[in-house]
Amino acid sequence: MSRIGKKPVPVPQKVKISISGGTVSIEGPKGKIARDFRPEVEVKYAESTKAIQVNRRSDEPFARAYHGTTRAHLANMIKGVTDGFERALSIVGVGYNAKVQGKKLSLQVGFSHPYDLQIPEGVVIEVPQPTRIVVKGVDKQKVGEFAARVRKVRPPEPYKGKGIRYEDERVIKKAGKAFGSAE
Repeated sequence: MSRIGKKPVPVPQKVKISISGGTVSIEGPKGKIARDFRPEVEVKYAESTKAIQVNRRSDEPFARAYHGTTRAHLANMIKGVTDGFERALSIVGVGYNAKVQGKKLSLQVGFSHPYDLQIPEGVVIEVPQPTRIVVKGVDKQKVGEFAARVRKVRPPEPYKGKGIRYEDERVIKKAGKAFGSAE
């Protein structure tokens, strides 16, 4: 049996759970999130123990693999509605900056024109400084996906380190051409 899948997911006091068929809806102080799960697993919520239990319906390889994944998704959903998820990016480069304009994130990162990205529903973008972007939301997948899309606009290059990077990312710089006397 999956070691992760068999652990119950604790539910805090201020979180409401509703399960109908294969859909699990979780509502908390930060927001609401719902997700459909495959029929290979069964999700049960026990009000008395304030915990969610995930059981698989068969011992087939896919069901065994999906068992732990389902439990991890549920734990992330509960963390999202109670604490929320956050991903910070920093912009490195002379003249590179970012700003939020309505429902768009406008990036000036060395192109001849600003690069605009549409901010998806359920994701909040903050730009505390022109060279720092903070992506927040209750859905871990949406936050990570949008942060990856922002980084993909101008990934850090290995020679000068210019570009958009995650705040905890370390860019290993390459040595440039060494000019010297030829023998």
